[in-house]
Amino acid sequence: MSATRYTYLGPEGTFTEAALRTLPEAATRELIPMVSVPAALDAVRVGSAAGALVPIENSVEGGVTATLDELARGGPLMIYREVVLPIAFALLVRPGTQLSGIKTVTGHPVAQPQVRNWLAAHLPDAVWESAASNADGARLVQEGRFDAAFAGEFAAVTYGLEALVTDIHDAANAETRFVLVGRPARPAAPTGADKTSVVAWLGDDHPGALLALLQEFAIRGVNLMRIESRPTGQGIGNYCFSIDAEGHITDRRVGEALMGLKRTCPQVRFLGSYPRAGVSLDEVTPVRPGTSDQEFSEASDWLSWSLDGRF
Repeated sequence: MSATRYTYLGPEGTFTEAALRTLPEAATRELIPMVSVPAALDAVRVGSAAGALVPIENSVEGGVTATLDELARGGPLMIYREVVLPIAFALLVRPGTQLSGIKTVTGHPVAQPQVRNWLAAHLPDAVWESAASNADGARLVQEGRFDAAFAGEFAAVTYGLEALVTDIHDAANAETRFVLVGRPARPAAPTGADKTSVVAWLGDDHPGALLALLQEFAIRGVNLMRIESRPTGQGIGNYCFSIDAEGHITDRRVGEALMGLKRTCPQVRFLGSYPRAGVSLDEVTPVRPGTSDQEFSEASDWLSWSLDGRF
């Protein structure tokens, strides 16, 4: 395995690259752009890269389906950390292009919902076509295949373009969440401000099936931060659920919730326990009464004493 190489969703100039460069270890790694999320993750699976940074969630558009599906269906991988990056777009054009001359625009499909209102107000007649990434859209503009691309302003220099308009976003404070993914190993020690990610498959479709899944977390006081259904590819109505929960797998409440899932679901894939982005380590996740590790231990002791006839 190449321990000095990280892959990311490329080409150069993507928001993913910008997010990756916020990690201190990125300064000592060879950063390799890949053409797609599956390609970035497959490089980790085959050992040609130690990790891959890929987008997983956007505050406007929701989950990034390519990443969710690849983590659920592909060979096992594990999330080791996350990065949350504020997102604002620039309209990148070839030098000399005016707004009135823009007839075609491009960008990543996740970008379009974030600039839809701006497009309607300023370029109502422009035709949109999606690109593999925002930076790839910039490359296509450089090649003359489109008049303009929505991308990070920092991509202009890479592709010899100009930022005709900057700070474009329909929703204020838009953010994208990225995850650093590696091969499965023992999770890092808990910090007290962690997140645990899993994928769970329902055994069969019946009334209350999803409720039963949710109750495994609820009765143990585990807060769910995200849950999304994704088709399994095995026919209409067959879904798995991608879940982010507060806490670490070594927390008794989280570990027992995951055991409950494993007992009731035909398949559960653990995707990792890792520090939450943007949360300082002194901001410990609140623990509801009755769900601390100590209270789980006391309950276990009580059961042992009862079995021994010690009341």
